[in-house]
Amino acid sequence: MVKFGKADIGNEETVADSSFDIVSKVDRQEVDNALNQAAKEISTRYDFRGTNAHIEWSGTENIVLSAESEDRVKAALDVFREKLVRRDISMKAFKPGDPVPSGKSYKITGSIVQGIGQDEAKKISKKVRDDGPKGVKVQIQGDELRVSSKKRDDLQTVIQLLKSSDFDVALQFVNYR
Repeated sequence: MVKFGKADIGNEETVADSSFDIVSKVDRQEVDNALNQAAKEISTRYDFRGTNAHIEWSGTENIVLSAESEDRVKAALDVFREKLVRRDISMKAFKPGDPVPSGKSYKITGSIVQGIGQDEAKKISKKVRDDGPKGVKVQIQGDELRVSSKKRDDLQTVIQLLKSSDFDVALQFVNYR
């Protein structure tokens, strides 16, 4: 006959919740590679000759494009966007400004967007609460969100829901446990 102590009876192990994080991060090295490729193409393409067109970093998050005419600076922006797409960087991660005359040239200043702002985080959280499976919890943690649930299948459903939705930031899903 086996005897159990009080500590042995009724101690069920609880299953830990599965979770993943929703982030909006851009690999700066990939953006730098795209910028260098765009600069090389701009310097060698015939339609950019004599327009003094170039692209460069301004600080750590801003990119400045300049050329002697508004249509050439817009064309340089298109070249840069094409290079970003080829490197699997979402267009939502780069926010360009409008062409601005600057002396004899035109400039476009754009910025790399990192992190999920509070407004976007609330929209994402609301979308998951309203349209996602029941029992899924979303926590806003600074500039990212943590989604947790007891069922892994529910997490997969949330990822598909968010991928099919259109938000103003590029979303990545990391730390899936």
